[in-house]
Amino acid sequence: MEIFFGVAAAALVLVIVLAIAFEFRIRQPDVLVLYESNGKIALRSGLFYPRHFSLPLKRTTHPIQLTVEATAMGNLGVNVKLVGSVAPAMDNIQMLVRVGGWSSEAIARAAEETSIRLEGLVKEYTEKSEISALSSTGLVNYLNEHSAQFKEKFGVELISLAVHSMEPADAEIADALRQQEQARLLEQTERLNNQARVSAAKAKYQADEEIAEMEHALDLKKGTLKKAMLEQENALSQKRLEDELIRNRLRLSFEKEELEILKNNPELLVLTPQAARLAEASQGLKNARTVISLSPQDLAGSELLNLFQNMMNKALEAKKNG
Repeated sequence: MEIFFGVAAAALVLVIVLAIAFEFRIRQPDVLVLYESNGKIALRSGLFYPRHFSLPLKRTTHPIQLTVEATAMGNLGVNVKLVGSVAPAMDNIQMLVRVGGWSSEAIARAAEETSIRLEGLVKEYTEKSEISALSSTGLVNYLNEHSAQFKEKFGVELISLAVHSMEPADAEIADALRQQEQARLLEQTERLNNQARVSAAKAKYQADEEIAEMEHALDLKKGTLKKAMLEQENALSQKRLEDELIRNRLRLSFEKEELEILKNNPELLVLTPQAARLAEASQGLKNARTVISLSPQDLAGSELLNLFQNMMNKALEAKKNG
Protein backbone atom coordinates (compact mmCIF):
# COMPACT_ATOMS: atom_id res chain seq x y z
CA MET A 1 0.00 0.00 0.00
CA GLU A 2 2.76 2.42 0.85
CA ILE A 3 4.39 1.77 -2.51
CA PHE A 4 1.07 2.39 -4.23
CA PHE A 5 0.53 5.70 -2.47
CA GLY A 6 4.11 6.77 -3.23
CA VAL A 7 3.71 6.02 -6.92
CA ALA A 8 0.37 7.82 -6.98
CA ALA A 9 1.82 10.88 -5.29
CA ALA A 10 4.73 10.97 -7.70
CA ALA A 11 2.36 10.61 -10.63
CA LEU A 12 0.17 13.41 -9.27
CA VAL A 13 3.18 15.69 -8.88
CA LEU A 14 4.30 14.85 -12.39
CA VAL A 15 0.86 15.63 -13.76
CA ILE A 16 0.80 18.96 -11.92
CA VAL A 17 4.27 19.86 -13.24
CA LEU A 18 3.27 18.89 -16.77
CA ALA A 19 0.05 20.88 -16.46
CA ILE A 20 1.95 23.95 -15.28
CA ALA A 21 4.52 23.57 -18.06
CA PHE A 22 1.71 23.13 -20.60
CA GLU A 23 -0.39 26.05 -19.32
CA PHE A 24 2.08 28.77 -18.34
CA ARG A 25 4.27 30.72 -20.74
CA ILE A 26 7.08 33.26 -20.26
CA ARG A 27 6.09 36.79 -21.26
CA GLN A 28 8.38 38.31 -23.88
CA PRO A 29 9.45 41.98 -23.53
CA ASP A 30 7.63 43.12 -26.72
CA VAL A 31 4.35 41.36 -25.88
CA LEU A 32 1.30 42.69 -24.04
CA VAL A 33 -0.53 40.03 -22.03
CA LEU A 34 -4.23 40.81 -21.52
CA TYR A 35 -6.68 39.14 -19.18
CA GLU A 36 -10.27 39.73 -18.12
CA SER A 37 -11.10 40.64 -14.56
CA ASN A 38 -14.60 41.61 -13.41
CA GLY A 39 -15.67 42.37 -16.97
CA LYS A 40 -12.69 44.64 -17.67
CA ILE A 41 -9.56 44.09 -19.69
CA ALA A 42 -6.28 44.50 -17.81
CA LEU A 43 -2.57 43.90 -18.39
CA ARG A 44 -0.51 41.21 -16.71
CA SER A 45 2.82 42.47 -15.39
CA GLY A 46 4.32 39.16 -14.20
CA LEU A 47 6.94 37.12 -16.01
CA PHE A 48 4.66 34.04 -16.39
CA TYR A 49 1.07 33.92 -17.59
CA PRO A 50 -1.55 31.20 -18.22
CA ARG A 51 -2.05 30.94 -21.93
CA HIS A 52 -5.69 29.79 -21.84
CA PHE A 53 -6.72 32.71 -19.66
CA SER A 54 -4.64 35.41 -21.36
CA LEU A 55 -4.32 37.15 -24.71
CA PRO A 56 -0.76 37.98 -25.84
CA LEU A 57 -0.51 40.86 -28.31
CA LYS A 58 2.71 42.11 -29.90
CA ARG A 59 3.53 45.76 -29.26
CA THR A 60 5.14 46.17 -32.68
CA THR A 61 3.61 48.57 -35.18
CA HIS A 62 1.20 47.38 -37.84
CA PRO A 63 1.61 48.87 -41.35
CA ILE A 64 -1.19 50.59 -43.25
CA GLN A 65 -1.35 50.96 -47.02
CA LEU A 66 -4.43 52.66 -48.38
CA THR A 67 -5.57 53.72 -51.85
CA VAL A 68 -8.53 56.08 -51.91
CA GLU A 69 -10.55 57.10 -54.95
CA ALA A 70 -11.94 60.44 -53.82
CA THR A 71 -13.58 63.38 -55.56
CA ALA A 72 -12.79 67.06 -55.36
CA MET A 73 -15.15 69.98 -55.88
CA GLY A 74 -16.76 69.78 -59.31
CA ASN A 75 -16.94 65.97 -59.03
CA LEU A 76 -13.36 65.61 -60.28
CA GLY A 77 -11.74 62.31 -59.39
CA VAL A 78 -8.59 62.20 -57.24
CA ASN A 79 -6.47 59.14 -56.47
CA VAL A 80 -4.73 59.24 -53.09
CA LYS A 81 -2.27 56.68 -51.72
CA LEU A 82 -1.47 56.70 -48.00
CA VAL A 83 1.16 54.78 -46.03
CA GLY A 84 1.49 54.69 -42.27
CA SER A 85 1.55 52.52 -39.18
CA VAL A 86 -0.46 52.01 -35.99
CA ALA A 87 0.29 50.48 -32.60
CA PRO A 88 -1.82 49.48 -29.58
CA ALA A 89 -2.86 52.38 -27.39
CA MET A 90 -1.71 51.45 -23.89
CA ASP A 91 -4.33 53.63 -22.20
CA ASN A 92 -7.29 52.24 -24.20
CA ILE A 93 -6.76 48.48 -24.48
CA GLN A 94 -10.46 47.94 -23.66
CA MET A 95 -11.52 49.55 -26.95
CA LEU A 96 -8.86 47.60 -28.89
CA VAL A 97 -10.33 44.28 -27.71
CA ARG A 98 -13.87 45.49 -28.36
CA VAL A 99 -12.99 46.38 -31.98
CA GLY A 100 -10.54 43.59 -32.77
CA GLY A 101 -11.99 40.86 -30.58
CA TRP A 102 -10.30 38.44 -28.17
CA SER A 103 -7.81 37.30 -30.75
CA SER A 104 -4.17 37.69 -31.69
CA GLU A 105 -5.43 39.44 -34.84
CA ALA A 106 -7.03 42.23 -32.81
CA ILE A 107 -4.47 44.82 -33.89
CA ALA A 108 -4.84 43.88 -37.57
CA ARG A 109 -8.64 44.19 -37.34
CA ALA A 110 -8.33 47.53 -35.56
CA ALA A 111 -5.92 48.66 -38.29
CA GLU A 112 -8.53 47.75 -40.91
CA GLU A 113 -11.12 49.85 -39.09
CA THR A 114 -8.57 52.66 -38.90
CA SER A 115 -8.00 52.41 -42.66
CA ILE A 116 -11.74 52.71 -43.27
CA ARG A 117 -11.89 55.81 -41.09
CA LEU A 118 -8.84 57.28 -42.85
CA GLU A 119 -10.54 56.75 -46.19
CA GLY A 120 -13.55 58.68 -44.95
CA LEU A 121 -11.38 61.54 -43.70
CA VAL A 122 -9.54 61.72 -47.03
CA LYS A 123 -12.83 61.98 -48.90
CA GLU A 124 -14.03 64.68 -46.49
CA TYR A 125 -10.89 66.69 -47.15
CA THR A 126 -10.98 66.39 -50.95
CA GLU A 127 -14.70 67.17 -51.22
CA LYS A 128 -14.17 70.51 -49.45
CA SER A 129 -11.34 71.67 -51.71
CA GLU A 130 -10.84 72.48 -55.36
CA ILE A 131 -8.61 70.09 -57.22
CA SER A 132 -5.97 72.77 -57.78
CA ALA A 133 -5.88 73.54 -54.04
CA LEU A 134 -5.24 69.97 -52.89
CA SER A 135 -1.82 69.30 -51.37
CA SER A 136 -0.12 66.45 -49.56
CA THR A 137 0.86 68.71 -46.67
CA GLY A 138 -2.69 69.96 -46.21
CA LEU A 139 -4.07 66.41 -46.24
CA VAL A 140 -1.53 65.16 -43.67
CA ASN A 141 -2.27 68.09 -41.39
CA TYR A 142 -6.00 67.43 -41.67
CA LEU A 143 -5.55 63.75 -40.81
CA ASN A 144 -3.26 64.51 -37.87
CA GLU A 145 -5.87 66.88 -36.47
CA HIS A 146 -8.30 63.93 -36.30
CA SER A 147 -5.75 61.34 -35.14
CA ALA A 148 -6.99 61.40 -31.54
CA GLN A 149 -10.25 59.69 -32.54
CA PHE A 150 -8.35 56.55 -33.62
CA LYS A 151 -7.29 55.97 -30.02
CA GLU A 152 -10.79 56.67 -28.70
CA LYS A 153 -12.69 54.56 -31.26
CA PHE A 154 -10.27 51.76 -32.19
CA GLY A 155 -7.76 51.53 -29.32
CA VAL A 156 -4.76 52.23 -31.56
CA GLU A 157 -2.59 55.28 -31.99
CA LEU A 158 -1.29 56.60 -35.28
CA ILE A 159 2.51 56.28 -35.25
CA SER A 160 3.27 57.57 -38.74
CA LEU A 161 1.34 58.76 -41.76
CA ALA A 162 2.41 60.07 -45.15
CA VAL A 163 0.85 60.75 -48.53
CA HIS A 164 2.56 58.53 -51.09
CA SER A 165 0.83 60.17 -54.04
CA MET A 166 -2.07 62.48 -54.85
CA GLU A 167 -3.08 63.12 -58.42
CA PRO A 168 -6.25 63.63 -60.47
CA ALA A 169 -7.83 60.54 -61.97
CA ASP A 170 -8.09 62.26 -65.36
CA ALA A 171 -4.73 62.21 -67.13
CA GLU A 172 -5.40 65.49 -68.96
CA ILE A 173 -6.24 67.28 -65.72
CA ALA A 174 -3.17 65.77 -64.08
CA ASP A 175 -0.99 66.96 -66.97
CA ALA A 176 -2.57 70.43 -66.84
CA LEU A 177 -1.96 70.63 -63.10
CA ARG A 178 1.64 69.52 -63.55
CA GLN A 179 2.16 72.21 -66.17
CA GLN A 180 0.47 74.76 -63.90
CA GLU A 181 2.68 73.71 -60.99
CA GLN A 182 5.74 73.84 -63.22
CA ALA A 183 4.81 77.34 -64.38
CA ARG A 184 4.23 78.38 -60.77
CA LEU A 185 7.60 77.02 -59.73
CA LEU A 186 9.30 78.76 -62.67
CA GLU A 187 7.57 82.01 -61.79
CA GLN A 188 8.50 81.62 -58.15
CA THR A 189 12.10 80.85 -59.11
CA GLU A 190 12.26 83.89 -61.38
CA ARG A 191 10.72 86.06 -58.67
CA LEU A 192 13.24 84.81 -56.14
CA ASN A 193 16.06 85.41 -58.61
CA ASN A 194 14.81 88.95 -59.22
CA GLN A 195 14.57 89.54 -55.49
CA ALA A 196 18.09 88.22 -55.09
CA ARG A 197 19.37 90.51 -57.86
CA VAL A 198 17.54 93.50 -56.38
CA SER A 199 18.87 92.68 -52.92
CA ALA A 200 22.39 92.33 -54.31
CA ALA A 201 22.08 95.65 -56.17
CA LYS A 202 20.77 97.37 -53.04
CA ALA A 203 23.54 95.88 -50.96
CA LYS A 204 26.14 97.01 -53.51
CA TYR A 205 24.61 100.50 -53.67
CA GLN A 206 24.58 100.78 -49.88
CA ALA A 207 28.15 99.50 -49.72
CA ASP A 208 29.25 102.03 -52.35
CA GLU A 209 27.49 104.82 -50.43
CA GLU A 210 29.13 103.77 -47.19
CA ILE A 211 32.52 103.59 -48.88
CA ALA A 212 31.98 107.03 -50.44
CA GLU A 213 30.94 108.47 -47.07
CA MET A 214 33.96 106.92 -45.41
CA GLU A 215 36.27 108.26 -48.12
CA HIS A 216 34.69 111.71 -47.78
CA ALA A 217 35.09 111.61 -44.02
CA LEU A 218 38.69 110.48 -44.49
CA ASP A 219 39.35 113.35 -46.90
CA LEU A 220 37.84 115.79 -44.40
CA LYS A 221 40.05 114.41 -41.67
CA LYS A 222 43.07 114.65 -43.95
CA GLY A 223 42.17 118.25 -44.77
CA THR A 224 41.72 119.07 -41.10
CA LEU A 225 45.04 117.46 -40.21
CA LYS A 226 46.79 119.21 -43.09
CA LYS A 227 45.30 122.53 -42.03
CA ALA A 228 46.41 121.93 -38.45
CA MET A 229 49.92 121.02 -39.64
CA LEU A 230 50.09 124.15 -41.81
CA GLU A 231 48.92 126.29 -38.92
CA GLN A 232 51.51 124.66 -36.68
CA GLU A 233 54.24 125.17 -39.28
CA ASN A 234 53.17 128.81 -39.74
CA ALA A 235 53.24 129.30 -36.00
CA LEU A 236 56.72 127.76 -35.81
CA SER A 237 57.93 129.89 -38.73
CA GLN A 238 56.47 132.99 -37.13
CA LYS A 239 58.16 132.06 -33.86
CA ARG A 240 61.49 131.54 -35.63
CA LEU A 241 61.15 134.89 -37.39
CA GLU A 242 60.32 136.63 -34.15
CA ASP A 243 63.27 134.97 -32.41
CA GLU A 244 65.54 135.90 -35.32
CA LEU A 245 64.33 139.51 -35.18
CA ILE A 246 64.96 139.62 -31.45
CA ARG A 247 68.47 138.24 -31.92
CA ASN A 248 69.18 140.68 -34.74
CA ARG A 249 67.92 143.56 -32.65
CA LEU A 250 70.08 142.45 -29.75
CA ARG A 251 73.08 142.09 -32.03
CA LEU A 252 72.46 145.50 -33.61
CA SER A 253 72.02 147.03 -30.19
CA PHE A 254 75.26 145.41 -29.02
CA GLU A 255 77.14 146.54 -32.12
CA LYS A 256 75.70 150.02 -31.75
CA GLU A 257 76.89 150.18 -28.16
CA GLU A 258 80.27 148.77 -29.21
CA LEU A 259 80.61 151.39 -31.95
CA GLU A 260 79.62 154.06 -29.50
CA ILE A 261 82.33 152.88 -27.08
CA LEU A 262 84.95 152.70 -29.84
CA LYS A 263 83.91 156.09 -31.07
CA ASN A 264 84.44 157.55 -27.65
CA ASN A 265 87.64 155.51 -27.06
CA PRO A 266 89.45 154.98 -30.41
CA GLU A 267 92.47 153.45 -28.66
CA LEU A 268 90.37 150.36 -27.92
CA LEU A 269 90.31 149.51 -31.59
CA VAL A 270 93.61 147.71 -31.06
CA LEU A 271 91.92 145.42 -28.53
CA THR A 272 89.01 144.55 -30.71
CA PRO A 273 88.80 140.98 -31.98
CA GLN A 274 89.08 142.25 -35.56
CA ALA A 275 92.39 143.95 -34.82
CA ALA A 276 93.66 140.87 -32.98
CA ARG A 277 92.74 138.60 -35.90
CA LEU A 278 94.37 141.06 -38.32
CA ALA A 279 97.57 141.13 -36.26
CA GLU A 280 97.60 137.38 -35.93
CA ALA A 281 97.12 136.96 -39.66
CA SER A 282 99.85 139.45 -40.49
CA GLN A 283 102.43 137.58 -38.40
CA GLY A 284 102.48 134.84 -40.93
CA LEU A 285 103.55 137.18 -43.74
CA LYS A 286 107.19 137.85 -44.61
CA ASN A 287 108.44 141.33 -43.66
CA ALA A 288 105.14 142.00 -41.98
CA ARG A 289 104.88 145.21 -40.05
CA THR A 290 102.21 146.42 -37.75
CA VAL A 291 101.51 150.09 -38.25
CA ILE A 292 99.32 152.07 -35.91
CA SER A 293 98.36 155.55 -36.94
CA LEU A 294 96.95 157.98 -34.42
CA SER A 295 95.96 161.56 -34.93
CA PRO A 296 97.55 164.34 -32.82
CA GLN A 297 94.29 164.72 -30.97
CA ASP A 298 94.35 161.02 -30.10
CA LEU A 299 97.99 161.24 -28.89
CA ALA A 300 97.27 163.86 -26.31
CA GLY A 301 96.82 162.20 -22.94
CA SER A 302 96.41 158.77 -24.48
CA GLU A 303 97.23 155.87 -22.22
CA LEU A 304 97.82 153.75 -25.26
CA LEU A 305 100.59 156.15 -26.39
CA ASN A 306 102.22 155.97 -22.96
CA LEU A 307 102.03 152.20 -23.14
CA PHE A 308 103.73 152.14 -26.53
CA GLN A 309 106.37 154.64 -25.39
CA ASN A 310 107.22 152.53 -22.36
CA MET A 311 107.44 149.44 -24.51
CA MET A 312 109.75 151.22 -26.99
CA ASN A 313 112.01 152.56 -24.20
CA LYS A 314 112.40 149.12 -22.68
CA ALA A 315 113.23 147.69 -26.09
CA LEU A 316 115.94 150.35 -26.73
CA GLU A 317 117.50 149.84 -23.28
CA ALA A 318 117.66 146.13 -23.81
CA LYS A 319 119.41 146.67 -27.16
CA LYS A 320 122.02 149.00 -25.63
CA ASN A 321 122.78 146.62 -22.78
CA GLY A 322 123.20 143.83 -25.21
